[in-house]
Amino acid sequence: MKPYVIGIDMGGTNTAFGIVDARGNVIASSSIKTGKHSKIEDYIDELYTEINRIIVANDAEGKINGIGIGAPNANYFTGVIEDGVNLPWPTPIPLADLISKKFGIPCLITNDANAAAIGEMTYGAARGLKDFIMITLGTGVGSGIVVNGQMVYGHDGFAGELGHVIMKRNNGRVCGCGRTGCLEAYCSATGVARTAREFLEIRDEESLLREYDIENITSKDVYDCAVKGDKLALDIFNYTGTILGEALADFVTFSSPEAFVIFGGLTKSGDYIMNPIREAFDKNIMKVFKGKVKILISELKESDAAVLGASALGWEIKED
Repeated sequence: MKPYVIGIDMGGTNTAFGIVDARGNVIASSSIKTGKHSKIEDYIDELYTEINRIIVANDAEGKINGIGIGAPNANYFTGVIEDGVNLPWPTPIPLADLISKKFGIPCLITNDANAAAIGEMTYGAARGLKDFIMITLGTGVGSGIVVNGQMVYGHDGFAGELGHVIMKRNNGRVCGCGRTGCLEAYCSATGVARTAREFLEIRDEESLLREYDIENITSKDVYDCAVKGDKLALDIFNYTGTILGEALADFVTFSSPEAFVIFGGLTKSGDYIMNPIREAFDKNIMKVFKGKVKILISELKESDAAVLGASALGWEIKED
């Protein structure tokens, strides 16, 4: 078997990738903007150029065993992105086939949150755990469910879309998936920004957030204001964390995980988001599960969990 694999984490905003060895060391990594190109072929061309650059720079030509990709709604069984709600291109996209042909290297794909879960189980906070749920908080809300040490894919490859569990049945926000009231519409980074805009419109109190262009407010702006003690910003995090904590309490009833591992940019908000998550979780969890489930923050650098997890697929490919 060749000594390296390529791991690719295709997010709605950025695509991170790296060369990984058999011990899980990321030899080299880089990234590109996912939505830069209007055509998937142009995106793949740029991805090929940038990955080839780090392959050459690290003397890895001819030494890549396989390519693993974590991508939104990627189907492990078919190699196709069938409904990439946070991607700029029309679906379905036969991604594994397109990448294999471009690189001349076999490729497997899986859901981006599943890839993150695999990486966390192998190298991070979920080491030694056989039952846990990974929650990724980025452009969207993803999840990877592990039961008895195995990823849950379901019969069609799409199990584990907890970000699209409906949290608000009446007058919920429109989600990118086409439904209304999904968890993702409230607890993703974009969901936090939507909450900020709503709060600024319906509340008349003073706030540092009013100094920002309301249409371009980000979750990072909300965090910066929360650090300065801004009440509206703190309320936004409380609102977001409460919804997520309630959702996690419900998710426990499905697979009785030993832990949730929270991953993604919003975790950088620390206690501002984690305290309301834990409070709502403890308040809403079913009595039989109380005190049994940990809520952990990922121990891996952002993108590393998904890159490492995706790369693990590359070792599944056997040489002819």
